Amino acid sequence: MKFGKEFTSQMVPEWQEAYVNYSNLKAFLKEILLSRRRIQKNKSSSLLLSPRRAKLYKRNSLYRAFSGLTNRHGHNSDMGNDHIEVVSVSEIQLEEQQSEFLKYETMFLLSPREGVESERVFFRKLDDEFNKVINFYRGKVEEVLMEAEELNKQMDALVALRIKINDPHFDIPSTPRSSDMLTIFGNIQGSSTLEGIQGLEETPERDQNKMIYLDILNKVKINVLPESALSTLKAIVDGPKSDLSFSKKELRNVQAKLKQAFVEFHRKLRLLKNYSFLNQLAFSKILKKYDKITSRNASKTYLEMVENSYLSQSDEVVKLMERVEASFIKHFANANRRHGMRDLRPGAKRDKHRVTFFVGCFFGCSIALVSAIILIVRARGLLKSEGRDQYMTNIFPLYSLFAYIVLHMLMYAGNIYFWKRCRVNYSFIFGFNRNRELGYKEILLLSSALAVLTLAAVLSNLDMEMDEREGFTTLTELVPLGLVTVVLIIMFCPFNIIYRANRFLLIACLWRCVCAPLYKVNFPEFFLADQLTSQVQLLRTLEFYICYYGWGDFKRRTNTCNQSKTYQIFYILIAVIPYWFRLLQCFRIMFERKDYGQARNGLKYLSTIIAVITRTIYVQRGGVTMRIIAASSSGVATIYNTYWDMVKDWGLLCRDSKNPWLRDRLILSNKWVYFVAMVVNVILRLAWMQTVLDFHEAPWLHRSTMIFVVAVLEIIRRGIWNFFRVENEHLNNVGNFRAFKLYDLKSLKDIRHEVINVFDSKAEANKVVHNPIMSPIQMTEATVEKMKTSNVPIASSESTITPPLEEPELTTTSAEGTYLVGKEFTSQMVSEWQEAYMNNNYLKTFLKEI
Repeated sequence: MKFGKEFTSQMVPEWQEAYVNYSNLKAFLKEILLSRRRIQKNKSSSLLLSPRRAKLYKRNSLYRAFSGLTNRHGHNSDMGNDHIEVVSVSEIQLEEQQSEFLKYETMFLLSPREGVESERVFFRKLDDEFNKVINFYRGKVEEVLMEAEELNKQMDALVALRIKINDPHFDIPSTPRSSDMLTIFGNIQGSSTLEGIQGLEETPERDQNKMIYLDILNKVKINVLPESALSTLKAIVDGPKSDLSFSKKELRNVQAKLKQAFVEFHRKLRLLKNYSFLNQLAFSKILKKYDKITSRNASKTYLEMVENSYLSQSDEVVKLMERVEASFIKHFANANRRHGMRDLRPGAKRDKHRVTFFVGCFFGCSIALVSAIILIVRARGLLKSEGRDQYMTNIFPLYSLFAYIVLHMLMYAGNIYFWKRCRVNYSFIFGFNRNRELGYKEILLLSSALAVLTLAAVLSNLDMEMDEREGFTTLTELVPLGLVTVVLIIMFCPFNIIYRANRFLLIACLWRCVCAPLYKVNFPEFFLADQLTSQVQLLRTLEFYICYYGWGDFKRRTNTCNQSKTYQIFYILIAVIPYWFRLLQCFRIMFERKDYGQARNGLKYLSTIIAVITRTIYVQRGGVTMRIIAASSSGVATIYNTYWDMVKDWGLLCRDSKNPWLRDRLILSNKWVYFVAMVVNVILRLAWMQTVLDFHEAPWLHRSTMIFVVAVLEIIRRGIWNFFRVENEHLNNVGNFRAFKLYDLKSLKDIRHEVINVFDSKAEANKVVHNPIMSPIQMTEATVEKMKTSNVPIASSESTITPPLEEPELTTTSAEGTYLVGKEFTSQMVSEWQEAYMNNNYLKTFLKEI
């Protein structure tokens, strides 16, 4: 694979605009190559026009070849000298930025002549790309350093919470000895931000900080946002009451969130490291191509600058990775490095050949079964038999349930295939576990297996239907129910078979949709609820299952469901439920995120609910007035939904866009695909209104078949909508460079702030030295100088191993700060470690001799 394709495949999709524009730089090199060839061709033609000059040139070339002075790489003498500097790279200080921000500019040193100007343009473009890369990288490094500081503080509070829960009677001294809180982050010069996490329980200072946190745990509660149904209801009932107790369940929730935050943070560090490496490699490749085309030696000077820049010399990311790994292994993997690294660095998912084999096998079986069903129907003349209407009214809707599921799974498999091909990061958008997510092959496997089961059931049903024995009459009606039972057993099977993690994830997501708005709404929840809005006919078929088998119609082989008032009422309510879920989710998002644009989205679903109710009542009762109301409400809902699909969900129809009537960023290179998708979406939306237009049944189709066709068209429309909706979400992430989850670390936020506040008050009351908790990266020089020059006695504590400290009598002040000498130095020693201290008296004897 060429480097350009490999470079593109290794990019973080959401950061693709922050990488070196390798293809654009190659285009500049191609222009340089064409320019040089054009110049060379002009020189050759001029020599052909002057034969005498060509003869002299040939003799001269022969002489210089023997003398060793000929340029072997080209005709220009300045190109052949590798020692001539072609470029000079300088650093320019940006006045508006901080001192560490620099801009790099390249000066092209060759004299201006024909063909050189294109090379100047190339280096200007190269400088722009390098400055873009290094500024992006520096900004991301600063972000991870700030996140490391936050994780460090959360880790301190979590360890204190563990101790408090595991040992509720832990004795906290009344006046704890204050320690240098800066040790949480290690030495400013010699350690990174997360070193404090690694050594949380290893130093006396850490023990003291732990006691301070434990003291605060008696005064505050865990601030867990209500995300579940029970927590939301409890928050509503209890109000803002404070719960000063801690439970192991709360500890597990906080620990799980913090563990996930560590995993995501480590992934971000790995991608940052890979970002730095890939861009350095891209600069090296493009400059070597430049040297090869121009026969110059410019890459050496430029790559030396790249090597000495922040992009290459910065080691914060590598050090943070080491500290994160050490802390994660210690606190979340029970010091088992193998298990810890397995969570932090999950291996790449491997394709299984048996999946591909069974997909082909099941699809082949499906084709064979469909052929067998067609042959049986035509051979026995079932389409013209007396029981045709009874079969289409009773049995066909029961089997259509599985057709809806299989078709939706096929559309989803197609979505995944094209998302992967277009490098849409759908796994990040849906929050899938990359080791457990189902690819399009696995989805095809499940859908084809379900299709085989369904078609086999249909074939057996037809075979028993044609059997003249009475015993098969009831059994024939029970085949669809048995198939539903098998599917439900597989779906809720607790054993680790048939993708249990994915099944339970789907069930949990479906439960959060059902319990809307009691759960926090994320992308998977409202995406699944949108899928349900396209499966209204499936939900009505489930209602028919309950009616047909629950009320005993299957024994009489008759359908009396439509004669029941209760069934007709629930027939309306069932269709409204998915839109009601989305309406409640819009309300939850609006109040939680203060996004009042969701009110307009909720109005869309409200209009659809009104349209569905009026349409269904019109189908059940008829009437001119009801038809007008149903047509009006359905027309408004169709126009509103079509507009929202294309403008809001897909982000299209932007008049001032770079791509007229589309959007600025597009994944697909063929723009006509977007226009075709919009036209198809409008047509399929109009098919949704067929019941209002009195187009219930075609002459050659049964009414059940017509309902089935309309439901299939809606599922196909939803599959098309899925691709462009996720594409638009991905492009929003690309525009914001959002490649990671925004994990919630508010669960211990109150604890952390209370620690700082109470520690401030205790320090003031006891006149102790207080160094505020801050990152060594962001600590100001004024704070450091204040800490260095402070000469305040430290309070004593009976619980510490350090002996009481009295007012120092002898101090020596230097530029480095205040420190103790003489007897005071000896009195502060730990007696057991006395021989490990510096021998101050021994050194003083040497000074006396000097």
